[in-house]
Amino acid sequence: MTHVADVIEAEKSRDIRTRWLLSLPALLIILAAASGPLLIVVAYSFLTPGPYGDVVWVPSIEGWINVALQQDIFDGSLSMADAHVSIFIRSVVLSLATTLLTLAIGFPTAYFIATRRETTRELWLLLITIPFWTNLLIRTFAILEIIRNEGLINGLLMRFGLISKPIQMLFTDGAILTGMVYVYLPLMVLPLYASMEKIDFRLVEAGYDLYATPSKVLRRIIIPLVKPGIIAGSILVFIPALGAYVTPSILGGGKNLMLGNLIELQFGQGRNWPLGSALSITLMMVVMIALLFYVRNAGGQENRHG
Repeated sequence: MTHVADVIEAEKSRDIRTRWLLSLPALLIILAAASGPLLIVVAYSFLTPGPYGDVVWVPSIEGWINVALQQDIFDGSLSMADAHVSIFIRSVVLSLATTLLTLAIGFPTAYFIATRRETTRELWLLLITIPFWTNLLIRTFAILEIIRNEGLINGLLMRFGLISKPIQMLFTDGAILTGMVYVYLPLMVLPLYASMEKIDFRLVEAGYDLYATPSKVLRRIIIPLVKPGIIAGSILVFIPALGAYVTPSILGGGKNLMLGNLIELQFGQGRNWPLGSALSITLMMVVMIALLFYVRNAGGQENRHG
């Protein structure tokens, strides 16, 4: 019996090795495609910028220094790079505001869908996902047409005599925030719905039977049960919003830059590839911190619920 078991174990080991060997070429290609561009960006961040773009293969940490500091052209002294700091702060603030607004809108939307009859839920979910059928650029231009000076909102307000001249809504932080909320709202609704669909609504009924107010039912029953969906939706919205490029570029008009626009500017007009690479790695590190926060909270939820 022992000999038979050893033979079976040897066959299993041989089969596993064969599978790994057969998968090795594909794994190497995937690894190279995933890590290769990232390693190039990391290498570029430690090189010297070329005079007409590209890089000079001379080691330098100038790109990393210029992420937060700037050097005076006369005396060489270093000072805070106010423009970079303000763009970073604007990006974080707008991303957080986008996350909170999509949560405020998406939570009741997901609850509404989850409490409909099963035969109609698919229709509501279809309506939520329809914007994904349209290119992001087209959706952004649709928002532009609504909020521009000659757009729908200003046209209706002037027609009803509520304003005498158009309100400047385009090319502001508010325009960028509006566009990002519209673009990323489905990414908040879908995870929230996935969590709410699993709720045993008999618990909600029990709360009301025990004379709990609607606000207490929301705080004590619904929110704790859908917390994983809240965290997942917040991460799915915050990360792409932080690196957004198209929406701030069109609705911000090139004046209200975010990190994605700043990175593109360094690789384009700025011709400072090491700085652009350093900013890209900085953005990636911020995203990684957000993902670690999500993993830590999601892991804590699983441990608490067994």
